[in-house]
Amino acid sequence: MPISYYSENNSKENRPDVYFMKQAIVEAKKAGECDEVPIGSVIVCQGRIIARGHNLTETLTDVTAHAEMQAITAAAQFLGGKYLIDCTLYVTLEPCVMCAGALGWAQISRIVFGATDEKRGFMRFAPTTLHPKTEVISGVLEVECSKLVKDFFIRKRK
Repeated sequence: MPISYYSENNSKENRPDVYFMKQAIVEAKKAGECDEVPIGSVIVCQGRIIARGHNLTETLTDVTAHAEMQAITAAAQFLGGKYLIDCTLYVTLEPCVMCAGALGWAQISRIVFGATDEKRGFMRFAPTTLHPKTEVISGVLEVECSKLVKDFFIRKRK
């Protein structure tokens, strides 16, 4: 599984990644407005957003209702099949092991995430969970993505 870290030095190549991550941030803000942990995602196929998702675990009282799971289901329905080959997931926070497992089964081609999740991220606990051909890029708009989650928990502790 090739893993690379986003670099602003190659801005022309990364421009679509920044654009689509901003769309995932829009989804994360929707989650925050519903008092959910502000994590958002979009799935892109052939340069077009085919699915969106944000955390709904509190709203649905469902521990599996993560942003990625919402987007995976919507993308599979859109495509009419369970495999997300030639698709890219953009998500504001590194996927957990559960979501990484689902992404592995879906054979998603590419995952781009903003902030790392040192407590529950798949790269710490199960780095080989993804499909072997899945490319992973981390750190796209990392500061903005991280700030969303940190600010949410600061507000919750008040």
